[in-house]
This record gives sequence, C-alpha cells and structure tokens, in this order.
Amino acid sequence: MKYVRELKEGDRISDIYLCKSCNSALTRNGKEYENVVLLDKTGTIDAKVWEPHSAGIGEHEALDYIEVGGEVTSFNGALQVNVKRIRKCDEGEYDPSNYVPTTPYDVEEMWTELKGMIESVGEPHLRQLLDHFFGNEEFAASFKKSSAAKSIHHGFVGGLLQHTLGVARICDFLAGRYDRLNRDLLITAALCHDIGKIRELSRFPQNDYTDEGQYLGHIIIGVEMVDEALRDIDGFPPALENELKHCILSHHGEFEFGSPKKPAIIEAVALNFADNTDAKLEAFTEILDNNDSVGWLGFNRIFESNLHKAL
Repeated sequence: MKYVRELKEGDRISDIYLCKSCNSALTRNGKEYENVVLLDKTGTIDAKVWEPHSAGIGEHEALDYIEVGGEVTSFNGALQVNVKRIRKCDEGEYDPSNYVPTTPYDVEEMWTELKGMIESVGEPHLRQLLDHFFGNEEFAASFKKSSAAKSIHHGFVGGLLQHTLGVARICDFLAGRYDRLNRDLLITAALCHDIGKIRELSRFPQNDYTDEGQYLGHIIIGVEMVDEALRDIDGFPPALENELKHCILSHHGEFEFGSPKKPAIIEAVALNFADNTDAKLEAFTEILDNNDSVGWLGFNRIFESNLHKAL
C-alpha cells in the first residue's frame, strides 16, 4: 500500500483508503462532480471524481473503505487525486490499523505516568477533582482515544494523552525551578487544561469539530466540565476554584489565540508557556517526520518562517 504521505505528483494509484468524507458539487459550467477526502494513518488527501456516474465509480459513502484508482495531480500547490475508479471494499480486505493515526508511544505507559502525577498532588480538593475525572472509566477511555487537535499538532489517537502528559512534565520541571509556583495548582491545571477536547472533537476516523466544539470551543467546555465536577466536592476553596478556572481560560495566552482571558497569575503564565512549548515542538517534529527532503522546506505559516531540516 502506498500511504498518503508517500504520494507525489504523477503517481498512479490503485489502493484502499478510508473515505473520510464525500459530497457532490458543481463546476462553474454546472457539471456535477464529487469531492472526496481520502484518509490513512499518515494523513489525508483531496480527491475529485469528475465523472461520478461513470461505470467505474461504484456506490460509496463517508467512512467506507474504498479501493481507488487514479492519478495524483497538483492544483494550487496541493496534491489531489484525479479518480477514475472506486470500489467499496468488504471487511477483511483491509487492515483498520493502516487508516487511523496513533501516538508512537505506549498509551498504558503514558497513562500510568499521568496517574503518578495525580498521586503527587497533595491538596485534597484538587486531588478529588482529578480523581473525579481520571478515575472515571468512561472519561479515561475517551481521554486515551482522543486527539489533541484536528490538525497542526498531536492530531492522532492518543494525542490528547501525549500532549497533556508533555505539558504536565514541563510544568513539573518549572515548579521545581521556581519556588513561587503552586505545584499542586499548576499540575492540576496542566492535567485539566484540555479536557474539553474530548467533547470538542469527535473520535477518529472523523476527528472533526462537534456542534458543541464549534459553538463553545474546548476552553469553555473544559471550564464547564470543571464547574460541574466541583458541585460534587464539598468545601472546595473559592479562591482555588477561581485560580484553576483562570489557568484553563488563559492557557492559550492571547485573545487572538482563543483565550477569553490573559494570564494573570504566575501558574497561568507557566501553563501557557508549557502548553505552547509542547504544541510547537510537536508540530515542528511532525513537519520534520513527514518531510522526506532535507535542507530548506519553505515558508510555514505556523512558525512564520522558512523552516530547515538538517541531515
């Protein structure tokens, strides 16, 4: 099988992909065609079916596994597939593990380390809150399977767990370096800062924004989840509640990046830096891992720079 990441202009393909989405559209001349997004564990690629009612195009729907025949072309600088044939595949013709991107790390090992972080939190109310979430089997199962983003960084199964643990590790280091930081608050904020993503994004293979995610976003959803949980914890200190919620609300750091508040306490500043560090370095890592060439890779809008990959 030739994975999406391996495709290049001029390639002729005849492989099985997961149809992430498909919809009909019209050309400027009013001719019907079909937009299809093909998915495997290395990424997605747009595909066009210019003759949707021709003999070679079989019936298919979103989330079907389909055998696609066609040619890889380039349009406006992006690769796409000019599709000539589609056949819906039967179970047993494909290995589902080829079609869902997953974390390169062991999920259960990461989960064990995360649970160790929770056990290190001494403040009893914060510990109760963490146990409320991460001790719940349904929440834990969803958290382990969720991605941390639709794209850009940690956009794979286990990505939310990997990112959360990465942020918590950085926060743990910072707490050991700067005595002013309230470690219990910071670690709790790190572990809870993205919990709203389990409701903001659907599970793979869709990994797309839910209606709730579109309307509210994971920051607001996360604060609502914390607020709901606090109703079951007697005597949670109001000041500590406000500080924790503030850390979550401000963890993107800037209004233009989606934070309703800018960091106002030292723990919120530390969380913002830790979140940004882990997200940016993972994004850069994925760019390097997904690019076979070396040297200058071209301008990247995320980093606003012409990126370089060393030998």
